Amino acid sequence: MTTHNPDNERIKRRYFAYLKEARRHSEPTVDAVAKALARFEADSKYRDFRKFHSELAIAFKKHLADQRNQQTGEKLSKATLHATLAHLKAFFHWLAGQPGYKSRLQYSDADYFNLSEKDVRIATARREQTGPTLDQVKHVIAMMPGGSEIERRNRALIAFTIATGARDSAIASLKLKHVDLAAGCVNQDAREVRTKFSKTFTTYFFPVGDEILRIVEEWVTFLREEMLWGNDDPLFPATRIALGESRQFEVVGLERSHWSSAARIREIFRSAFNSAGLPYFNPHSFRNTLVRLGQSVCKTPEEFKAWSQNLGHEKVLTTFLSYGQVESARQGAIIRGLATPKLAAQTDMRVLAKALMRELRESSADVHRFVE
Repeated sequence: MTTHNPDNERIKRRYFAYLKEARRHSEPTVDAVAKALARFEADSKYRDFRKFHSELAIAFKKHLADQRNQQTGEKLSKATLHATLAHLKAFFHWLAGQPGYKSRLQYSDADYFNLSEKDVRIATARREQTGPTLDQVKHVIAMMPGGSEIERRNRALIAFTIATGARDSAIASLKLKHVDLAAGCVNQDAREVRTKFSKTFTTYFFPVGDEILRIVEEWVTFLREEMLWGNDDPLFPATRIALGESRQFEVVGLERSHWSSAARIREIFRSAFNSAGLPYFNPHSFRNTLVRLGQSVCKTPEEFKAWSQNLGHEKVLTTFLSYGQVESARQGAIIRGLATPKLAAQTDMRVLAKALMRELRESSADVHRFVE
């Protein structure tokens, strides 16, 4: 049974190098492209890409639409279909210009991987971003035990995430030297911290409550003064597994090394929320929580700009467009409230309008570039 095509493998390797070196795509993006191509090749029985024709793309789209998610058993989402077909379209468009292929393929052949306009609208529709309330996060932290080193680490991990809004990949790579308790900030240095788009910025602790900040401070102090760890040691170390007295592998404490990925962080979040009797919210959802908090406490454009910058956003429009939507329940409350005349002084909207116009003028790229 054929499981690969040598010529296809060679040209795919060239394309992956092109994506990584010329287009500067990340490894996860290249992996997603490889997965899309593998699906198409399996469906076409590993036919040489030179023999591609439109019927193959049409048949693949129909077959892909009928496939089911292996975990849920449900049909693949429109977003998954759109992403997979977009990768294939880009590949065959590139392939049509390559030696040995451009005499066989037309650039327009790639268009047969397009979804219908209706399906594209469904796939790209913006859904309401959800996240826990600050009270829910505080409840989860309060319910977490703090007796052992591992338990203290896990509790501090969730406290740190809501205090900084840092992404899980960044948290997994942070070192003790990146946290300045005296200044109340975290230096997310892209030379050592896995930040999005390799941006370097400083995050000051958000005003989320003294009890949360105290947990973070106590954790850093514990690592430095009791564990005697230094600047280059991990802020949130991995779990150490070793043979116990029962001659079986068991948890014995903290490993003086970083987590290899953020997967373990998400597991800790899931366990903590489940134990507190709440639905699971992933680490990234805490950024939605912080944006909602910022919308309620920031009174001027400058304050919200600082809040946005604290999240690592270069433009405040990123915060507005990606995280700043008003939740449905709050939207209804605001609209109903507008029916009642208010005697309080109205906000000078000209100030906010000028701030937004300044952001628009400074932005030279398409607005969609800022959507995270």
